Amino acid sequence: MRTSTRVAGALVSVCALLAGAACGADDAGSTKDVEVFTWWADGGEKAGLDGLVATFGTDCAEYRFVNGAIAGGAGSNAKQVLASRLSQGDPPDTFQAHAGAELIDYINAGQIEDLSAEYQQWGLTNAFPKGLIDNLTVDGKIYSVPANIHRANVLWSNRSVLAAAGITSDATTLEGFFADLEKLKAKGVTPLALGKDWTQLMLLEAVLISDLGPEKFTGLWNGQTPWDSPEVGKAVDDYERLLTYTNKDTRDTFDWTDASKLLIDGKAGYQLMGDWEAADLDAKKFTGYGFSTFPGNGATFQWLADSFVLPKDASNAEGTKCWLKTVGGAAGQKAFNTKKGSIPARTDADSADYPTYQQAAIADWKTQTQVPSCAHGSACSQGWQGALGSAMGKFSSDGDKAALRAALVAAAKQFASK
Repeated sequence: MRTSTRVAGALVSVCALLAGAACGADDAGSTKDVEVFTWWADGGEKAGLDGLVATFGTDCAEYRFVNGAIAGGAGSNAKQVLASRLSQGDPPDTFQAHAGAELIDYINAGQIEDLSAEYQQWGLTNAFPKGLIDNLTVDGKIYSVPANIHRANVLWSNRSVLAAAGITSDATTLEGFFADLEKLKAKGVTPLALGKDWTQLMLLEAVLISDLGPEKFTGLWNGQTPWDSPEVGKAVDDYERLLTYTNKDTRDTFDWTDASKLLIDGKAGYQLMGDWEAADLDAKKFTGYGFSTFPGNGATFQWLADSFVLPKDASNAEGTKCWLKTVGGAAGQKAFNTKKGSIPARTDADSADYPTYQQAAIADWKTQTQVPSCAHGSACSQGWQGALGSAMGKFSSDGDKAALRAALVAAAKQFASK
């Protein structure tokens, strides 16, 4: 983070008054800084950011990347810091946000700029699939540039641990999964590694997809499926049952990387996590992992996308636009996604450039039913996401199922219309 972003902004203003344009290469260093605010501070996420930064250094050599990363999976810590800075009129030059409904809060608050003209100028309206463009468009305007597409509903495993428990194939139903979890429990390992708040919401969403199917699951977020339905009740029952197979003593303090370490160390059999896990496991030199769609999800691809925006009153708008062009460009997306474990948002990417997992995900993205994720902002607003995260944490500690169901219904009633 910059020592003084307000001083940098003042310098930009002075340069604009004197020259009527951006300062030249010989001007003060702060006018060339582009502070990029993310939550990519570890593992495959950091490796992906490094790849993108390298491309930015080539494409935008006149600007200087400043890393504003705040650690914390899914941005739980970063979003708090960002909210404070935005409320104080001190935005970074650009910040990471999940594409989809999560952006509504920033749009309604007038905190980010319309990028529709840049989409046309940079050819992004043709490079990105129409369905994604439609999802990014709010009242005819586009406000972010996605760097990737991620899949949320992936079940990761330690192949050696599974083999020792006699598990030789991937379960395709929840009941089959419960049977496998019992085998792991009998071997004295944690059957299902789990982390805190948003990771618990991810697991509930996967169970909801299994019990409701993709159409009714999507209906939970657009008002077509009631949260007090019997199907949701069954999903809560199944989720409660799954928690009995998790690391109860540590799940409310573990981040996702802590849970994945249980997998790497052979202390757990499974972990439900987004496909950024592939790059993280690869970066940590762990090759003994397997992956499959969460049992019961069938041919459903639960998607999310990391994107970047142009904040209103950013100190270096032109530098930010150069960053955004790099983010959406073919070279930037390749440099980023091959390391992060995600797949490119662009349709002109060559799947042969990607490791095994990404090749499978690219094929699935084109053919499977796509549903959004509330845990990662594509399905719901930040307020709704926060309410559900709190409800999941409370349930993890007190096990009050009636209170959880009531909280799910109350959150939908409060936030679904916003």
